[in-house]
Amino acid sequence: MERAIARSAAGFGVAFFLQSIGAIIDQAPNLSRVWLFVIVHALVASLLIAGVASIRGRALASSNALFPLVYLVALISWPFAVIDPEAAPSSSFWLYFLLTVATVMATLALPLLWATVYLFAMPVLYGIVRMTPAGGAVSFDLALLDSIYAILLGGFVTIVTTILRDAARTVDRAQSTALERYGHAVREHATEAERIQVDAIVHDSVLTTLLTAARAYTAESKALAATMAGNAIGFLRDAVAIGRDAEALVSGPALASRIAAAASKMSASIRIAAEDVRASSVPLTAAEALFSAAMQAVVNSLQHAGEDAARWISIRGDGSGAVAVEVGDSGPGFVLDDVPTERLGVRVSILERVTSAGGSAEIVSAPGEGTRVRLLWPDPRVASDVDGAPVADEPEEVAP
Repeated sequence: MERAIARSAAGFGVAFFLQSIGAIIDQAPNLSRVWLFVIVHALVASLLIAGVASIRGRALASSNALFPLVYLVALISWPFAVIDPEAAPSSSFWLYFLLTVATVMATLALPLLWATVYLFAMPVLYGIVRMTPAGGAVSFDLALLDSIYAILLGGFVTIVTTILRDAARTVDRAQSTALERYGHAVREHATEAERIQVDAIVHDSVLTTLLTAARAYTAESKALAATMAGNAIGFLRDAVAIGRDAEALVSGPALASRIAAAASKMSASIRIAAEDVRASSVPLTAAEALFSAAMQAVVNSLQHAGEDAARWISIRGDGSGAVAVEVGDSGPGFVLDDVPTERLGVRVSILERVTSAGGSAEIVSAPGEGTRVRLLWPDPRVASDVDGAPVADEPEEVAP
């Protein structure tokens, strides 16, 4: 959302600047050449910087702050650049065409309070200068009309921008809540299914074995109880193995495509890269864990890394069937030990979720160095066997 708004602001800025060229040419003879050269080039450069930043999607706030700053300097120094105040035009000064552009970019670069102050301060300052001899000595009514028009136009853009930003944040929060609820529902379902299965095994095998062992007084009955105990342990072990082997496999490209599709719907730009995933496949439960943990990491980045942070997701295979997913950003970072234990987003939604599915998760972060969430399946410390399961449909490439 921020990227789209910044692109629109840069585009309108260029359009309004082109509109002011005629006024610049007409008013240039009565202005200091040095002042005009410096101010015009500074405004053009700040517009270009904002445009490039909006295309790249990085440093949006700092790049959009340049134009309002240069415009403020131009507005304050304008009376001192007029050569002959008596020849000052009574029509709008060429800076007036760029007043709305400055207020819009201030809205993108500054907090709402300071953007509002800038929104009112710049038109008022323009009106004051217009009433001076160097500004054309226009009447109070005309200066007031120009100022009110600029405030109304800039205020409209500020309100629309604020509404769009709030809507994007609401979408991010809703998606985070949905992911948490989904993960909770999946865990509850898996726990209930496992409880039912274990209860059945315990009732049919373990309890029967214990009752038999309690009544075993002869060598034959003791041997029978021992055999039944071994069988009960085997039933429990087989239940775990069958539960794992019965799951369908999800191919690496399918997992990468799903992650890319979900990331493309986020409010911020996220770079997606997939390498050597065609030979990889993971069980459905592990794929769900990797996907949910990756999306939770993205949501955490959107909430805590800042609007200007670069974000990326990489999905890699190693040729042996393993899959590694990394979610990173260039945000401010944090100290993992400082995260409160009651915060479930990192501990449960990422670390425990992947670990419970047979993988491993690691969070690498430090203040000022960004954050990287590394997910790996299977856990290299645990032997996993998933051969022979049906493979889900495999797309040809990652679809963002």
